[in-house]
Amino acid sequence: MTETPPDVSLTIYLGVDTHKHTHHAAIIDHLGRPLADREFPATDTGHRQLLAWLAGTGSVAAAGVEGTGSYGAGLTHVLRRAGLTVVDVDRPDRRSRRRHGKSDQIDAYAAAAAALTGRATTIPKTHDGNVEAIRFLHNARRSVVKAKADAITTLKAMIVNAPEPLRAALRPLTDAALLRTCAALRPDPIAPDHLISAVKTALRSLARRILDLTAESRALLKNIETLIVHTAPALLARCGVGVETAAQLLITVGDNPERIAAEGAFANLCGVAPIPASSGKTTRYRLNRGGDRQANRALHMIVLARLKYDERTRAYRDKRLAENKTKRDIIRCLKRAVAREMFPLLNPRTSG
Repeated sequence: MTETPPDVSLTIYLGVDTHKHTHHAAIIDHLGRPLADREFPATDTGHRQLLAWLAGTGSVAAAGVEGTGSYGAGLTHVLRRAGLTVVDVDRPDRRSRRRHGKSDQIDAYAAAAAALTGRATTIPKTHDGNVEAIRFLHNARRSVVKAKADAITTLKAMIVNAPEPLRAALRPLTDAALLRTCAALRPDPIAPDHLISAVKTALRSLARRILDLTAESRALLKNIETLIVHTAPALLARCGVGVETAAQLLITVGDNPERIAAEGAFANLCGVAPIPASSGKTTRYRLNRGGDRQANRALHMIVLARLKYDERTRAYRDKRLAENKTKRDIIRCLKRAVAREMFPLLNPRTSG
């Protein structure tokens, strides 16, 4: 007996333009015709109201949501828990906005159309596991490292402009000795016409801040390493892979690495998939400027470490140099090879 085909007239597609305080949702039918749109609060209550609004309107084939990793993260979790297929929709580019205009309603319908046509296919990260915990700690540590660098720059600039007796005493010191010395300064109370006391107070404040930030950075790095060892134990054992690079690669794939179907897709996500740039009798590939640039940087750091410490990597470099390949092309090839090596470690389901 032949099965009755599904009634596509009941199929709808949801699009959501997300913001900090509100979400604008729109639905279209299987032919892309607008059906309805409405604004909801960006709260748990608003999410439930959106689901109740969808009930009875038809069968939701897919939901296109803008900003699934930021303002739309909470809504994405609710929609997926309700059994809906959610795809991440890139925000409209400038050319599209010049042609169609810009409003929450327009963007919501555009997100729904992206889900209908298949222009949006990216499966969002779940943001609910160890990798999400690593991401929070990683972002906190990055802020600490930046603050420490700023403090060190300010400290050394102050020493350059400090009164000569103090500058002469501090200038020959190593960085470690400089921090210890400045942190141990005992300035007199601040008083008018007593510049040296103010300078010593400022230097002591900065030095102690740098030491505190150093300890905080090390503690955060230790916490990140603990989670990495639990999540991807084989990652840190690979040559050139440190805690910082391992954390970034895990953040790139997310808590649901199965959303990346193949290592070629992972390479493209990291911006290391070669792009053809051939012309006439010249056959070559160029660097990929797209993808996750932080993941690209992590792969780049792994390659640089291997070029310094790994004999096989140096032998490959020398071989390709003898073939008249440029250093940039060699690094591009090495980054692609590292991405191929890292993928099964980040997505254990693909190995074996």
